[in-house]
Amino acid sequence: MDKENIKGLIIVSTLIFLIAPVFVFSYVFIHNRRKKRHIEEKALMQLTFDAEITKTQLEVQEQTMQTIGADLHDNIGQLLSITSLTLNSIELDNDKKNRKKIDAAIDLTMRSIKEMRLLGKLLQGDQLVGMGLDEAIKYEINWIEKSGKYKVNYTNDGEMPAASSPDKDLILFRILQEVLNNIIKHAQATVISIKLEYEDSVLRLQVNDNGIGFNHADLQPGQVGMGLRNIQKRAGIIGGEANITSNPDEGTTIEILTPYP
Repeated sequence: MDKENIKGLIIVSTLIFLIAPVFVFSYVFIHNRRKKRHIEEKALMQLTFDAEITKTQLEVQEQTMQTIGADLHDNIGQLLSITSLTLNSIELDNDKKNRKKIDAAIDLTMRSIKEMRLLGKLLQGDQLVGMGLDEAIKYEINWIEKSGKYKVNYTNDGEMPAASSPDKDLILFRILQEVLNNIIKHAQATVISIKLEYEDSVLRLQVNDNGIGFNHADLQPGQVGMGLRNIQKRAGIIGGEANITSNPDEGTTIEILTPYP
């Protein structure tokens, strides 16, 4: 029996020594495979993020050019046309009237210069966002209010951190532009409220309007619209989330929450 036990023990020990390296090899192989997959997924996420940043930069530039084009036509072009008419109406033999017309032309010219300076800052594109999200939002509000169709209320609560995140700022600014474009195109609103709030390392951007609203639950997949999908997608890319609340005749509220910076 002792010989049988010793024989059995030797067999078992031999099997263990043979099988153990297989388990170790399998564990190392699986671990390395998971590690490689994790590295590949991380690299893919970075590529996706970089591509989204580039796309966002181009969209911000396109939106900027549209704003500039509209302002040149509707505002500065009109100011310069009135300036031209005023100067052309000057009568050389009437000094009293001429003085008033020249003063008016000077005032119109100064207003045109001021508008051109604002457009020059807007042309800086990413540099505008580089001045800070708060400053970029104020510039965007300025152009909306110029239309005279909307009253815009803006509040910034909570001191922003000294360290910023330019990429996140850019995407948040583009999200705001998309939200405002949706309001202009679809909401039939007259009042827009924007709130920027920073607390406990979380940045909250909220936009609500007093427009016609909609029933989000009743929308079919094809009715959600590229605008709302882009908002949710971009919020997710920067590690945040987008909450959309709307009811018919009660307006719409869109809230973006994201870790910051």
